[in-house]
Order: sequence, then C-alpha cells, then structure tokens
Amino acid sequence: MKNMIRIASLLLCLVLVFSACGSKTEDNTASSTAVNNENQSASANAYYADIQEDPSVNHPIVKFTMENGKTFSMKLYPEYAPETVENFVNLVSSGFYDGSNFHRVVDGFMAQGGMPKDGESDSATIKVEFAQNGFVQNTISHKRGVVSMARRSYPNDSATSQFFICYEDSTFLDGGYAAFGYVFEGMETVDDFLNVERAYNSSGEKATPLTPIVIAKAEVIG
Repeated sequence: MKNMIRIASLLLCLVLVFSACGSKTEDNTASSTAVNNENQSASANAYYADIQEDPSVNHPIVKFTMENGKTFSMKLYPEYAPETVENFVNLVSSGFYDGSNFHRVVDGFMAQGGMPKDGESDSATIKVEFAQNGFVQNTISHKRGVVSMARRSYPNDSATSQFFICYEDSTFLDGGYAAFGYVFEGMETVDDFLNVERAYNSSGEKATPLTPIVIAKAEVIG
C-alpha cells in the first residue's frame, strides 16, 4: 500500500514538473514577442527623435481613424517642406481624405493613399520640395514611419493629394520625393494593412487590397 502511495506521489510530481515547463515556455515566447515589438517600436521611433525641429515653428498633428476604428497619428514638419505641409493640412481640413482608401500596399516598402474618391477631381499640383527639384532644405530621410508625397515619375511638380508611409528604410528615395512628416503613434495600424489580401497591380506588385482599407476620418488635432 505504501509503495502504491509512493508511486502515485511520484507520478503527481512528474505531472506538475512537466506542466510547469510548458507554462514557462509559453511565458518565454510571450515575453520574447513583447521584447521584439518593443525593439521594433524603439527602432522605428529612433529616427523620429533625431529629426531636428525648429522650436519656433508649429508642427501640425494629424490623426487618421480607419473604418475599423484603429488610428494612427503623424507629425508634420513645415520647416523642411512648407508648401507640402500646407497643402496636406488644407486637404485634411477640407475632408478630402475622409472615405478614401489606401490603394497600394507593398510589403517591405510602403502604403500609399490619398487618391481622389469616385467622382472627385484631383487636387491642384504643388511644387515638390526635394533636393533633385532644387529644394535642398528638405533633408528628412525616408526611414520607417516617414510620410512622403507620391508623384508621377515626370514631371517633378506632379504631386497632388497622394502620400505614402514607409514600412522599411527606403533611403534610395531621398532627394527625389518630398518627405514631410512621421507616424509617431499607431504605426501598428499601418502595419496591419499588410494583413489584407492583395492582388497584383499593373506594375507587377502584389499591392492592390481586395478589401478596401478605408480612412473614416482624417483631422488636424494639434
């Protein structure tokens, strides 16, 4: 009888040990994931912290609320691209982006939005502010989280309302596109666009969302 009790006790101990090991593994995985996310956020925000701000200049804050309720916010830098920032703020304030889509989402590159909605005409073109266009004061580099104006390959002054947000450092764009802001909050919302199933576009990119990624509201909040 004593032997049976001892055996039962031993089996119980073994079960508790294996259970503890299983829980420990899950905790370590969760902890590792959290650390990785924190490291990515820290890395993404490192460049934002390095952008030299002119304290005498007002830096507009624009908040985007997506149709699914998720949000992200960007800070704009008029000391680097004044006309670009003014144009963007005016479009936001007019409600231009409300109901529009992110129509091009490319893994490892960027998410592009701001195309006019059905029945709307394009906004007026603006002078794009980057070095190759003679505007050398714009030194914002296309790092993860940076917001920049989309344009046609020619002419340079073909930017209107479309903008893109960098997923990865894309410094090959520096000097050729007008970066003007940075997503400082909610970059995970922009990352979520990559989870939407996409089709190939005419350029051969797997970039066209099959389910629209809709901006419910864009607003200047600061």
